[in-house]
Parts: sequence; C-alpha cells; structure tokens
Amino acid sequence: MDLNILILGPSGSGKGTQGAVIQKRFRIQHVETGVIFRDNIKRDTELGKKSKEYIDMGELVPDDITIPMILSRLKEADCISGWLLDGFPRNLVQAAALWEVLQKEGIKLDYVIEIVLDKDISKKRIMGRRFCAIDNNHPNNIYFDAIKPKEKNGKPVCHICGCESLTIRAEDQDEVAIDKRHSIYYDNEKGTIAAINYFETKVKVVRVESHTGFKETSENLMKMLS
Repeated sequence: MDLNILILGPSGSGKGTQGAVIQKRFRIQHVETGVIFRDNIKRDTELGKKSKEYIDMGELVPDDITIPMILSRLKEADCISGWLLDGFPRNLVQAAALWEVLQKEGIKLDYVIEIVLDKDISKKRIMGRRFCAIDNNHPNNIYFDAIKPKEKNGKPVCHICGCESLTIRAEDQDEVAIDKRHSIYYDNEKGTIAAINYFETKVKVVRVESHTGFKETSENLMKMLS
C-alpha cells in the first residue's frame, strides 16, 4: 500500500516500536530524522557540512537545512512506495514549513499519527526503560509490570527474548532534560501538539492512546489505519 505518514508522540510513548509495526504492516520506509542527519554528515554532503557546524556548536540545526535534507530523503527510490517520517516536525513553525514544501513538490501526506500519552506516565516510561541489546524495540520498563524485565540468576533480562544485556541511556535519567523536551512537546500553542492540531485541517489525524499495553495500542492503531 502506498502510504505517506507522519508519526508523532512524546518520549516514552512507544512511538519507535509502533513505527516498526507500521513499517512492517504496510511495507513502507521508516525515515528517522536523526538517521538523515548522520547519513548526510557521513557522506559529507553540503547540507551535512552545514548541519555539522551547528551540531558541533551545540545548537539546533535550522529548518532551512533540516527540511531540504528530509525532502531529499523522501524523494529517494526506496520511498516511492511510501514512507513513515519519525521525529519531525517538533513545532508549529516546522509543521507549516513542511506542509508547504510537500505541497510544492506534489508529495502527498495520507496520515498524521499521534501516540497519545499523559506527561507523568511518559516521564516514568522514560526513566524506567531498559534497552535490549538484541532489539531496541523490545519494550522493557522497571515501572510497569506488563513489560518489566524478568530475572535470571539475580540479573534483569529482556522479558521478550531473555537477552542478558539491558542498558540504560544516561539522558533518560536527566529529569531537567526530560522536562525541557516535554515543555516543547506538550505546548499546544507553538510546540508539537500545536503542530498536530495544524495538520488536522489538512489531512486525517489518527490518535491512539498509549497508556494501554503495546499489543492493544498496535491493534487499535491498525484498525484506524485499515
């Protein structure tokens, strides 16, 4: 199925995991903005050089660099049969700019997916998540019984595959950084929520609650997209 989709959700919402399900179900390309940056920098493209200058200074890459990189990626051969864009836009200004360039290039957008999650639950999910070395999309979290890591010889292991290597991201324990990301995401005037509301007048916005289990969230999402 030829589908072009944006997927948005707060950290800890399971956006990446649900994105993997969507990619497999509809056989479309999963496009992550972080990967686009790294690829352009690695290939030493003009946009990659420019973005690296900002990244090296610890600054955000301007939209007039980010959006052309994203557009270039969406026009590559493997995206002809559809794509799932993950990680952009993050605010209202970016949403309007992205929509304008898609319209100019004649690239359709079929759905915007919002993975809905309460801010406090999101924070617990971030701070409690543990990453499986075999598959990062295996959900493990010390605060939620349904996906709590199992124990083997007194050590936590992946509750899905039994992998004995579960890691913690340092940034996941930084409450100040988490609160800063949330202040951007949950801002319904200028932030990511505002961007989602903007798209509601343009395309079909699909909202799925993520406070339920992973399986139930996936099933609900697939029903909405079918």
